[in-house]
Amino acid sequence: MGILDRLFGKKEVKEPEPAPNPVSEPKPDKEKKPRKPRAKKPSKELSPKELATQNGEPYVNILKMELDPNDVNNGAFELDWNDKFVLNLIRAGYKIRKEDTEQQIVDRWFQTVCRNIALEIYEQQQADPDKRDVRVIRSRDLGDGRTEVS
Repeated sequence: MGILDRLFGKKEVKEPEPAPNPVSEPKPDKEKKPRKPRAKKPSKELSPKELATQNGEPYVNILKMELDPNDVNNGAFELDWNDKFVLNLIRAGYKIRKEDTEQQIVDRWFQTVCRNIALEIYEQQQADPDKRDVRVIRSRDLGDGRTEVS
């Protein structure tokens, strides 16, 4: 007998008697109703990026274009792409360093595209004689070994 039992008195704890296992009678068979087919969930329509990725095709898209209202020569593009597109760029040589990220690879490609557009426009302007900046250089002998060029 412990100290706590002496102070507070010992309470007898009765263990519950185990309940007898009742024998269950078999339930009468109920007529089973045929199950209704599950309603098909409306299939989620895939985005163009998800569809291209699922088909193993490269995908790139311009999500947003921002322009500085004070200087329209400054702006930014937000692009979205999938892994297949990046792999194609790597195969095409746009990955220069081992530690290049996807963003750097895609940015390098986009800069090349923009540069090619600018060069094509410049070449078209140079080929058009009406738009070409033709400068005529005139020189005039002033005498005493001096020449005026304009």
